[in-house]
Amino acid sequence: MKYFAGLDVSLEETAICVVDESGRIVKEGRAASEPRALYEVLRKIDLPLDRIGLEACSLAAWLYDGIRAEGLPAICIETRLANAAMKTMPNKTDRNDARALAQIMRTGWYRQVHVKSQQCRRWRSLLVARRTVLNEMRSIENVIRAILREAGIKLGTPSRAAFADRVRELIGADTVVMALVEPLLAIVATMLREFGRLTKQVLNIARKEQVCRRLMSGPGVGPITALAFRATVDQPDRFRRSSDVGAHLGLTPARYQSGETDIQGKVSRCGDELARTALYEAAHSLLVLSKKWSCLRAWGMNVAKRRGMARARVAVARKLAVILHRMWSDGTEFRFGKAPGPVSA
Repeated sequence: MKYFAGLDVSLEETAICVVDESGRIVKEGRAASEPRALYEVLRKIDLPLDRIGLEACSLAAWLYDGIRAEGLPAICIETRLANAAMKTMPNKTDRNDARALAQIMRTGWYRQVHVKSQQCRRWRSLLVARRTVLNEMRSIENVIRAILREAGIKLGTPSRAAFADRVRELIGADTVVMALVEPLLAIVATMLREFGRLTKQVLNIARKEQVCRRLMSGPGVGPITALAFRATVDQPDRFRRSSDVGAHLGLTPARYQSGETDIQGKVSRCGDELARTALYEAAHSLLVLSKKWSCLRAWGMNVAKRRGMARARVAVARKLAVILHRMWSDGTEFRFGKAPGPVSA
């Protein structure tokens, strides 16, 4: 007899349900949302568990690593597919969610999620922290600009390093406006300093990481893009084809087909938003800022002429993801290709 377990994880407690291969509920319980506590409860059940499923969430990677380390067959499953099955329950409770997850494990109707290594998770946390500081700094700068506009002062577009000095220069002797702005400038100065420290960490990692250095041989690919791609993909061999990476990162069009209706929409935007944004910015840099000729840039410019620059950026970002994966898998550098010679009369 085979047995299957479903774990509905919340911040403090996890609901547990075990079913047999016929779908009959055998055991139910609760445990603290910690690897050791879950292992102790599952061990006391004393049944040969074939699969243990938990939904992807913020605690999933930590719990998954801990349960697997104890030798139990844990599986992290894709959230949207799990939610579709949970909606069949008449009432939304942790107990019912655990039952639904157990039945999903029994039927095999799930999509397994790759749990990244601890190192890649830490790299991604660093990139998220850096992006968060940058976004908040921009928000505060916009508030300062709005305050100045209320006083009839137009700031213009100074560099980030010269932002505070330019604000003080324009405000001059207006003590009322300065009293509003000065605390915000102090916050921006602190955030700018810490943003530099986070950026330096990213640069140091990219400089030491062999894969990142290889990826940065591609035009438009800097340390941020290289590390974001490295942390997101984690293991290149988990993709059967390099072309699958574009779909994994949400850079391929979504499609809706039903009967005679067949609609191809915008890009799906599934997957990791951090890596997708980094690749889009790399594509913009490749098309607009890069001056060195490459087959990829020439292809992207042709797309821009036919479909517009916005679509060209997305197309180049998708193609760049495929190329970076192939470079990583093959251990090769980026090949710029041979520029076409002048056309003879």
